[in-house]
Amino acid sequence: MDKNLEFLSTESQNPRSRGLDSMNTIEILKLMNEEDESVIKAIRESLNDIAKAVEVVVETLKNKGRIFYVGAGTSGRMAVADAAEIPPTFSVPLGVFIAIIAGGDEALKKPVEAAEDDKEAAIQELKNYDFSNRDIVVGISASGRTPYVLSAMEYAKSIGAKTICLVNNHDTPMSKVADVKIELNTGPEVLTGSTRLKAGTSQKIVLNMISTTAMVRLGKVYDNLMVDLMLLNSKLVERAIGIISKATGASKEVAKEYLQKADMKPKLAIIMIKCQTSKAVAQKLLEKYDGHVGRAIKDCKKDGDIH
Repeated sequence: MDKNLEFLSTESQNPRSRGLDSMNTIEILKLMNEEDESVIKAIRESLNDIAKAVEVVVETLKNKGRIFYVGAGTSGRMAVADAAEIPPTFSVPLGVFIAIIAGGDEALKKPVEAAEDDKEAAIQELKNYDFSNRDIVVGISASGRTPYVLSAMEYAKSIGAKTICLVNNHDTPMSKVADVKIELNTGPEVLTGSTRLKAGTSQKIVLNMISTTAMVRLGKVYDNLMVDLMLLNSKLVERAIGIISKATGASKEVAKEYLQKADMKPKLAIIMIKCQTSKAVAQKLLEKYDGHVGRAIKDCKKDGDIH
C-alpha cells in the first residue's frame, strides 16, 4: 500500500510551508493558524454527509445498538477522547460508545505503529465485544486505508452492520466500504505527512459534532443546556443547580431543593418546577416523550392538565 503514499493529499508537501525551518516563531504560528482555517472549510463542505452519519448513529442508539469508533494512532486517540466524554456529559451508559485503538491502551500514551497493520487484531477486538449487526463501526483514518481500521469496517459489513468512515482523502478504500462516507479535504499538512495536525483536528471536531448532535436528537439536551449530565462530584452538582436555574428561572436555592427532590436528576427537577408537579408525574411525562424535556413541558403546559 505504501507505493502510492505520495499521491495522498495528506502526504503531499504543502507549498505554503516550504522553508518552515527558516521561519521565526510568529511566522510559524501565523502559518499554522491560517492553515487551520482549511479545517473549518472542509467540514462545512461535508455537512450533508455528517448529517447522514448522525442519522445512522441516532437510529442505531434507538434500536439499542452500540457505536464503535475504530482508529489507529492520532485517529484512535481522537476517538477515545470523544467516546470517554459521552457518558458523563449525557448519562449514556458505559459500553454504548466504544473506542477501539490499534495497539490497545498502550497506544494512548506511546506509538505502537506496527499495530495499525494488524487486520486480524481489529476483527478479534470487535468479536471480544460481541459486535453484532445492530452495532455500527465508525472508521477513522487520515489516509482512508489504514489496514486495522479497514479490516474492522469490512468485518462489520460482512455481518450486516452499517459502517461510517471519517477520512481526509477522497476515493479511499474505506470510502468504498462505508455506508456513509465523510471525506474531509484538509489538504497537505504544514509539517509534511504529520496528520496529527489538520487531519487530527478535523476528526475531533467532526466526532464532537456527530456525538453532540445525536445526543440532542435523543433528548439529552433542553434548550442548549446539559440537562442529563452525571453528577459525579461537587462541581458537577453545582453546575446542575445552575442549569436548573437557567432552565426554569428559579433561584439557585429553589433549584437545589428540587434537584434533591428529584433524586439528583436535573431533567426531573426542571419538569417539576416548570409544570409544578410531583416527581412521579414528571417521570411519567419524561417517559412519554422519550426523555425530551421540552416536549414534556409543552404537554403539561398546553391546557393546564398533567397527562
